Amino acid sequence: MNWRAIRAIYQFEMSRFYRTLTQSLISPVISTSLYFVVFGAAIGSRIQEVEGVSYGAFIVPGLVMLSVMTQSISSAGFGIYFPKFIGTFYELLSAPISFLEIVVGYVGAAATKALIIGVLILITSMFFVDLSIVHPIAMLAFLVLTCLSFALLGFIIGIWARSFEQLQMIPLLVVTPLVFLGGSFYSISMLPPFWQGISFFNPVVYLISGFRWSFFGTSDVPVGFSLLAIAGFTALCLGVIWWIFRTGWRLRD
Repeated sequence: MNWRAIRAIYQFEMSRFYRTLTQSLISPVISTSLYFVVFGAAIGSRIQEVEGVSYGAFIVPGLVMLSVMTQSISSAGFGIYFPKFIGTFYELLSAPISFLEIVVGYVGAAATKALIIGVLILITSMFFVDLSIVHPIAMLAFLVLTCLSFALLGFIIGIWARSFEQLQMIPLLVVTPLVFLGGSFYSISMLPPFWQGISFFNPVVYLISGFRWSFFGTSDVPVGFSLLAIAGFTALCLGVIWWIFRTGWRLRD
C-alpha cells in the first residue's frame, strides 16, 4: 500500500475543503439550523412526542443523516469528476499507484468532510433541543459507516457523470427524496399499514432507523437489519468500483 500517494490525494482534497469553508461547512450547518426552527415551530407545536421522544429531538438523527449522505456523495462525486473534467485524472491513472489507493484517498477525504459536518450539526442541534445519546459508540459507528458507504456511492457517480448536471442528478432526484421518505421527520409506525410495507423497500429507512436507535434506544426496524443493510450497500459499492477499474468503464472517455 502506497501511503504516500494516499496521503497526497487526501491532503489535496482536504485543502480544497478548507479553502471553501463557507460553502462546504457553514452553509450545511445554517441550512440544518433552519430545519430546526421551521419544523420545531411549525410541526413541533402540534406533535409533542413521537415514541416517547420530543419531536425536536426525534428529527435530529434524520437531519444528520440527510446532511451526511448528501455531503458524502457531493464531496466524493465532485472530487473525482473534476480531475476527469480538466484531464488531470489521466495522469493519476498513469501513476504507479493502484485503484485501491486512489479510492482510499478520495473516499477517505469525502468521508472525513461529511463526518466533520455531521458532528457539527449534531453539536448545533444541542442548542435547539435537549438531546441525549443512549449508545454513543453505536452512533459514531453508524455515522462513520454511512459517511464511507455514501462516499463510495459518490465516487461511482463522479465516474459515471459526463456533465455537472448528471453529477447532481442522482443526489437531487434519488437520494434526497429517499431520505425524506425514509422516516427522517416521522416514524414509519405513524403510517397506514400499506404505506408501512412500501416504506420497508426504501433502503434509507434501515440506515435512519439504526442511527435513531443509537440515540433513543427505539427503532422502526431491528438494528441487525440496519447493520446488514449498510454492510451490504458498502460491499455493493466496493464491487462496482472494482469492476469499473477492472474494465476501464468511463475512465478513458
